[in-house]
Parts: sequence; C-alpha cells; structure tokens
Amino acid sequence: MLAIPRKQRAMVRKAIGRGLAGEIDGDTRRFFAMYADNVHRHGTPAMSARYFERLRSVFGDATEVLTVVDATGEPVSSVLSFYFREEVLPYYAGDTVAARDLAANDFKYWDLMRRACERGVRVFDYGRSKRGTGSFDFKKNWGFEASPLAYEYKLLRRDSLPQNNPSNPKYAAFIALWRRLPIGLANRLGPLIVRNLG
Repeated sequence: MLAIPRKQRAMVRKAIGRGLAGEIDGDTRRFFAMYADNVHRHGTPAMSARYFERLRSVFGDATEVLTVVDATGEPVSSVLSFYFREEVLPYYAGDTVAARDLAANDFKYWDLMRRACERGVRVFDYGRSKRGTGSFDFKKNWGFEASPLAYEYKLLRRDSLPQNNPSNPKYAAFIALWRRLPIGLANRLGPLIVRNLG
C-alpha cells in the first residue's frame, strides 16, 4: 500500500471503507455486462460476449476475470487480465455508473496488483493510453512512468494515418447516436461494426 502515491492510496482506502471486495470469476458473464455497459456509455460498439468467452477458452489459466462487488454483493467493476511469465496485463475492463462514486476502479486495480504479487508477478503492464486522455491521467496517478511506444505504418492508399478514435470530431454524431441505442440492440450491432474499425 505504501508504494502507491498518497492521493491514490486515499482512493483505495476510501473504497475499502465502503466495503468493496474482489472476486475471481470462472467465466466472463459479469465482466461482459459491465464492459458492454461501459463502452455503450462512451458511445463505442462492444465486441461480442462470445469473443471474451473464446479468449478465456484459448488462453485458459493465462487469463483471469476479477470482479469488484459492493457491500451488498452487487458487481460494480470488472477487468479481464492476461498473465505471461512474470507479467500481468489488465486488458479489458468495464464498470457500472456507481463505480466512480465508490472508487471501485481504484480498488479493482489495487486488488489486481495485490493478487498478482501473491502469484509472484513482478511486472504490472498498465497498457497503452494516449496522452491527454482520462485513462492516461488515471494511470499516471498510480505513479507509473510512461514509456513512449514506437509504431511503424505502411500507408497503401493514403498520405496520412487514419484517426479512428473517439476524439475525432467526425465521429461525434455517431457516438451521440450510439449512446441513445438500447443496450440490447447496441450489443447485437456492435460486433458487426467493431470488426471494421481500426
């Protein structure tokens, strides 16, 4: 706990004080419900539930789903992580609207780090995030040092990189429309759309 910067440590303690607990799930059902709800609130299509089931099936013990529940046992945040050698990579995550007030995401990553240490993991790879985004700032609050990543592109019929990301103004109308779709319809259409993005 002392390795976490003071302000972030206060958020973790706040979450502990609210009675949050972490549970390891044997499947992706609770995770998927929160993941799909989260991306829907952000106006982004979700991948299919079957995709996440397949990841668990193919990677087996190298994957883990950690779900945070509130004091009443209600799931509020979840993460699907990958383990490789002495590393853990929390890759897909989701939460409910209540998660922010409960500091559930702070608790989720602290609990994942704690559990990973118990497994002998030495590297926590927080993944990539663009500077100036909320996820970048959240990760920075944990005291992690950002390392720039180099990318190489081969442009076949373009003279510039495609900007397929939610901050591109050309997607604003689509994002606003997507948020208004009923979640069931969004979950049916999402996998058809997301495979053509990027």
